Amino acid sequence: MSQLRALVASPTEPAQLAAEELRAAYDWVSVDQADSIVALGGDGFMLQTLHMLLENRRNIPVFGMNLGTIGFLMNDWRREGLDERLARAKPFKVSPLKMNAVNAVGERFELPAINEVSFLRETRQTAKLEITVNDRIVLPELVCDGMLIATPAGSTAYNLSVQGPILPLGSAMLAMTPISPFRPRRWRGAILPDKARIAIRVLEADKRPVSAVADQREVRDVARVDIEIDHHRDLTLLFDPEHALDDRITMEQFVA
Repeated sequence: MSQLRALVASPTEPAQLAAEELRAAYDWVSVDQADSIVALGGDGFMLQTLHMLLENRRNIPVFGMNLGTIGFLMNDWRREGLDERLARAKPFKVSPLKMNAVNAVGERFELPAINEVSFLRETRQTAKLEITVNDRIVLPELVCDGMLIATPAGSTAYNLSVQGPILPLGSAMLAMTPISPFRPRRWRGAILPDKARIAIRVLEADKRPVSAVADQREVRDVARVDIEIDHHRDLTLLFDPEHALDDRITMEQFVA
């Protein structure tokens, strides 16, 4: 692997102190000159780093080290042996979702999502959503607090907390998971091939406003949202062989 690497760190004190140690121990270049990135922080900062690459239309590998809380997308923090770790790191490709949203006044938004696109009611009124898959209405009305579409990389995040399925990395699937569904009572979600084209239409949008959130970026008062995988913008994460993301996702199914 090229030694032209950039260092980025979250603004938290632990990440900044770790960055000072690494800057003193290794050579670094700017992000626009780098062939790889070392990111220090938690999962939220990793998502910010990946979104920065998406906005700049770059796909260079990112090796994260956890100085946050969970660090599911990160490796363990160690100052020593970074060259060897990068040389041995196992790459994983992550395909983001593309969200095309139209709000109540006709404004259009296109946003990527690495973990999930979620729909959340904005008021005390439940949301009413119509769900279409590949131009076919599969659920005419879902009454709920919300729902989400999650990638395999994001299936262990918000999706898991609302009882959605864990998807193995490389499964080429998407999880569609309702949040507090009221009608139909027996519907607990679906697993779809990642080639599926999904459309969500908000019913009674003036009375029951809904927000659409692509990872951390929100569009309020949406009327319709179209979602599909964007294979043209794949991202690459690097993991220590003993800390590989696919193994972590598998083992998460056995956590009590």
